[in-house]
Amino acid sequence: MNLDEIMSEYADLELRLADPAVHADQSKARTYGKRYAVLTPIVATYRELEGVRQDLAAARELGAEDPAFAEEAAELEGRIPVLEEKLTRLLVPRDPNDDKDVIMEIKAGEGGQESALFAGDLLRMYLRYAERVGYKTEIIDAQHSDLGGYKDVTVAIKGREGVWSRLKFEGGVHRVQRVPVTESQGRIHTSAAGVLVYPEAEEVDVQIDPNDLRIDVFRSSGPGGQSVNTTDSAVRITHLPTGVVVSCQNEKSQLQNKESALRILRARLLAMAQEEADAAAMAERKSQVRTVDRSERVRTYNFPENRISDHRVGYKAYNLDQVLDGDLDGVIQALLDAELAEKLAVHS
Repeated sequence: MNLDEIMSEYADLELRLADPAVHADQSKARTYGKRYAVLTPIVATYRELEGVRQDLAAARELGAEDPAFAEEAAELEGRIPVLEEKLTRLLVPRDPNDDKDVIMEIKAGEGGQESALFAGDLLRMYLRYAERVGYKTEIIDAQHSDLGGYKDVTVAIKGREGVWSRLKFEGGVHRVQRVPVTESQGRIHTSAAGVLVYPEAEEVDVQIDPNDLRIDVFRSSGPGGQSVNTTDSAVRITHLPTGVVVSCQNEKSQLQNKESALRILRARLLAMAQEEADAAAMAERKSQVRTVDRSERVRTYNFPENRISDHRVGYKAYNLDQVLDGDLDGVIQALLDAELAEKLAVHS
């Protein structure tokens, strides 16, 4: 999309968002609002660049007679390449899912109970991060472990600006090195938990034929296999064409669990469809969890050294306590910078 098309779309969005009728449909208004937010920095930078170019032309014309204008012209000349570079970065093609919300699954892996506890730590980290940046979160489903962690937990993360653009790199195996609470001799253990991240799919993104679904109900169970209620409210949905299976038991209502399961199913099917249609998307998602094995890690959390390391971009910092409290800005920015550098190299 060139700048003329962007300016035209931006003007059209301004008109749409000023129409009260649009806001009667919250889904449509939200879609327009997100796109408007994406285009705003591009339009603002372009307008600023054009303004500086016009001021420069005027300053050069007047500078022939007044040295003060010559100095102003020199200052304006210096601003132009800075703004041009900024505009180039903003115009780099974006991930089409960047504006979408996220469904995240955190799964205990190698390490037994310690891995389940670490999965709980990761969940808390993402919840605190979401709170810091103003995202909303919703636990869709959870299977607790006996010691208070999670065998498997699924959370939806929503925001006014693209959540996927910030959290898409979290997918992969996260490795922890620390002394487990179950360790009596103070030895450091290594265990792992897996994180899967999907852009949340709207119903218009993925059409599911009800005839393609097998829906089973069963009794919910809590830690240690204990029944958490006495009705068959848990739901398992099998998508027959793909074999994808989703179970939800977090809610007391069978209907609510079914709706939650369908949300997760749509997100998984959208990811699968994009992988099949786009080789680039397939390559990107290779970094996500295939098996929750300690050797296939994307990030390490070293408690004795208070160190966090992201192995994909060589990021390292000694503020693990702050990271686990939700301060993910440093590592996320390092991943965003690496993505941008790669895209700029491709499109240069």
